[in-house]
Amino acid sequence: MNIEYRRNGDYLVPNIELNQPEKPLGKYGRMRKSYLKENRPVLYNHLLLSGKLYPHLAEIDQTAKQRLEQMMPQLAEAAGATEELKARDPMQWTGRMNACKAQAEEVIRNELIFN
Repeated sequence: MNIEYRRNGDYLVPNIELNQPEKPLGKYGRMRKSYLKENRPVLYNHLLLSGKLYPHLAEIDQTAKQRLEQMMPQLAEAAGATEELKARDPMQWTGRMNACKAQAEEVIRNELIFN
């Protein structure tokens, strides 16, 4: 195993790079990271040391966003949050949409984040 070093003042520091995504993690990726770090430290360390943590977190984040986009229209329709309601009573429409988003995020947390 050949390790390259660079000089930093009086010290030799190994040239090590982390396998991080080019774009920052979103809300759900950060939630998954926090969950793994606090509740599944062995899995977190395994993923981190194998270089698979950030690709895993990016995949979770992307999947969660897609799932949210898929669920919101169905939940909004079931809750009666229509364009007519939005024009007639914006506050009630906002309340229903917030309830739908909270419901969808609860499902996402249970299915993807805390699993």
